[in-house]
Amino acid sequence: MSSPRHLHILGICGTFMGGVAALARAAGFRVTGSDTNVYPPMSTQLEALGISVTAGFDAAQLTPAPDVVIVGNVMTRGQPVIEALLDSALPYVSGPEWLAREVLKDRWVLAVAGTHGKTTTASLLAWILEYAGMNPGFLIGGVPANFATSARLGAAPFFVIEADEYDTAFFDKRAKFVHYRPRTLILNNLEYDHADIYPDLAAIQRQFHHLVRIVPGGGRIVWNAADRGLRDTLQMGCWTPLEGFARTPRPQALWTARALSGGEDFSHFEVLEGGQPRGRVQWQLLGAHNMENALAAIAAARHAGVEVPVACAALQGFQGIARRLQVRGEAAGVVVYDDFAHHPTAIATTIDGLRRRVGRARIIAVLEPRSNTMRMGVHRHTLAPALAGADEAWLYTPPDLGWDAATVLASLGARGHSNADVQALARDLARTTRRGDHVLIMSNGGFGGLHDKLLAELRRAPAAGAAAEAD
Repeated sequence: MSSPRHLHILGICGTFMGGVAALARAAGFRVTGSDTNVYPPMSTQLEALGISVTAGFDAAQLTPAPDVVIVGNVMTRGQPVIEALLDSALPYVSGPEWLAREVLKDRWVLAVAGTHGKTTTASLLAWILEYAGMNPGFLIGGVPANFATSARLGAAPFFVIEADEYDTAFFDKRAKFVHYRPRTLILNNLEYDHADIYPDLAAIQRQFHHLVRIVPGGGRIVWNAADRGLRDTLQMGCWTPLEGFARTPRPQALWTARALSGGEDFSHFEVLEGGQPRGRVQWQLLGAHNMENALAAIAAARHAGVEVPVACAALQGFQGIARRLQVRGEAAGVVVYDDFAHHPTAIATTIDGLRRRVGRARIIAVLEPRSNTMRMGVHRHTLAPALAGADEAWLYTPPDLGWDAATVLASLGARGHSNADVQALARDLARTTRRGDHVLIMSNGGFGGLHDKLLAELRRAPAAGAAAEAD
């Protein structure tokens, strides 16, 4: 018997490439990979799969030679392994292209695209299909608690994928999602992001238009009818039936919702189709943005054959996603959350959702401006308003941040603080928090382990502020 084909994945610890690794392993390939800055949940998932990960991008990892090298979009010219790969005769391919060729080619693809909410909406959709007995495959940029993994092959025909607009690879500058050829497409929203790739919003809209162009006429596009960026994009051309959704009634919105008594934080709402009640959802998620995500998932699932009451029942059993308002722990009466928010809109909606849940309790927002767009300072003028819903706001400002945070801090007044060292930031937070506070830590990376460092500081010296009663 011949040995399984060996795939070596460069940049394996990104959420997308880690999912590709899991799918390849399930499909019978031998998988290895390499990366830097390895942290949970992806490091944990790869370890559980028995996938060996090399630290760094040296050329030696290509010996002995793998059968195929899958190149993540974190890779650039000049890295030793890339130069060695190009000098060799080894075949190489991007992650999205490999996925399309090996996994998606015979599947009914349900893709979730947009600036915000992709991970949550894709997780909701996959869970609805699972609850309905369809055993979908999926690749999601996070770990839904209902599945405890970010990717699986599942059974034909359905496959749910989080469709990212970031570029594919150093040798393919198209958006990843053009490779997926969805039959059902969710468009959540569209704002300017990825400033390291796209010069302006129009450039991103052009990529979304390319995605719209490949959805078949017999498919379905579920879109946020309240989003002007999407509306303008669809006016560039659309050949597929549309179903709009919005949190409140508006033209072109077939799907809407209304909060029910006791659901002021949008944890209890009614789903409306054409203004008519179709079902109710009472779940553990919160925030109007998640209610919108639910509407999109319900509409897409119905296109795949799941009736609305079944979808609503599924959502009531949805257990959340790692790093989406995830409680990391509680110490000295202070609750510490982990959230992936790194764009001003996502930051504001996350704070708003938490505010509706905790009422007048203090919210301390802690942000690592880590994404390329954040580090370029693109959002510095909208960052203070996004953080305005918090009682206190802390910015992590390392020396290589790339822009001066003084203006943001000045706009926040006495509520604004900064620190350039993660351990010192943990100590400052532990010293100034009070019993009953909610510390919302936001980053699209590991934030230097701030969550655990803060919890350790609170347990070590709870009397240094956290034990005091709130005013």
